[in-house]
Amino acid sequence: MDLSLVAFCLGLGMLAALATGIWVAVALFGVALGAMMLLVSAPTGPVLATTVWGAANSWDLTALPMFIWMGEILFRSRLSEDMFAGLSPWMRNLPGRLLHVNILGCGIFAAVSGSSAATTATIGKMSLPELKRRGYDEVLAIGTLAGSGTLGLLIPPSIILIVYGAATEQSIARLFVAGVLPGAMLCVLFMGYVAIWSMLNASKMPEKEEQVPFLERLMATRRLFPVVMLIAGVIGSIYAGLAAPTEAAAIGVVLSLGLSWMSGTLTRKSFTDALMGATRTSCMIAFILGGAAFLTVAMGFTGIPRELAGWIGSFGLSPMQLLAALTIFFVVLGCFLDGISVVVLTTSVILPMVEQAGLDLIWFGIYLVLVVEMSQITPPVGFNLFVLQGMTGHNIFKVARMALPFFLLMILAVILIVLFPGLALWLPETMLSG
Repeated sequence: MDLSLVAFCLGLGMLAALATGIWVAVALFGVALGAMMLLVSAPTGPVLATTVWGAANSWDLTALPMFIWMGEILFRSRLSEDMFAGLSPWMRNLPGRLLHVNILGCGIFAAVSGSSAATTATIGKMSLPELKRRGYDEVLAIGTLAGSGTLGLLIPPSIILIVYGAATEQSIARLFVAGVLPGAMLCVLFMGYVAIWSMLNASKMPEKEEQVPFLERLMATRRLFPVVMLIAGVIGSIYAGLAAPTEAAAIGVVLSLGLSWMSGTLTRKSFTDALMGATRTSCMIAFILGGAAFLTVAMGFTGIPRELAGWIGSFGLSPMQLLAALTIFFVVLGCFLDGISVVVLTTSVILPMVEQAGLDLIWFGIYLVLVVEMSQITPPVGFNLFVLQGMTGHNIFKVARMALPFFLLMILAVILIVLFPGLALWLPETMLSG
């Protein structure tokens, strides 16, 4: 049978399965089983068993549930209140004032959460009512939260970078470190936009508040020290080569429990809820990874990825043209799938083309996550949009319009790391151990 027809039928089957609303993992397993049973002579049962076991039996993936658990513990602590209290006195002198708390707060929480939706929900619950009470522009307040919430995918420890590293057999430690500078760059771009907007729209900003004395600001900053020390401990130990991501994740869980206990939020219920939340999320991701691994093997048996890579290679695209095409492809795909599903579905097909184009796979991981970040604020399946819709009561498309400037800033960030790949590669190259 013509492979192009086979690929079209399998793609149609996948879309039809996803359109029914069934779990992504079930759709992956279903399409892979269909391909194996109808098109391949290899024994389906043994291939399924060995593939799923091989996907699950990965030491790199053991960091995943630990980092998720760390985020769940801190999600139930007073971290967002402490960050608002510690950051807000310093932001009052900047153009845009407390709107910057959304951006920096999301950046800090992203470094202990790894989840975009959790970052948006945690910071939003604290900041949106406070900003509304003080008279800040609602459109920009929601927009900053939607855009900055996506930092949970990029700033380490990022769950999606762990998934990418496991799928491509790249060093998760190097991927984590590679995400630091691009994440900081996005924060700077967002804060620059807010500052310029506030200066051009001074009439929409609330009256200036009283300046907080320097000593009081220093006292307020003390509430940031515990979480800053946690971030430094986890990321610093990886960068210095003192701990692997899995070991750093275990340390992070212990420190998070300690912080929660010191803040008085560690109870039997919060501990159990955090543990069960981490278990559910980890099982969901593991199920998707198993389905994606089986689909990858099934596609390998059919020869579709090889033929597709050869077909795209026949166009003679330059690396820049290939990246432009992939950017459009990932943004469109991200309109219908969550970020993890996008990564696991496309990696096996895209990787041969990326390697053929001579692109560094660590750099490509950061590029991919940046593009997938955009999909978090694009309807109809933008997870940050869903979170903000539930929090604000606004229509999802209205929230998407509020987030549009930050979507455009993410495109600028993608252009910058394409033009200056050192933004993603410099820190990994200086690591003591990978």
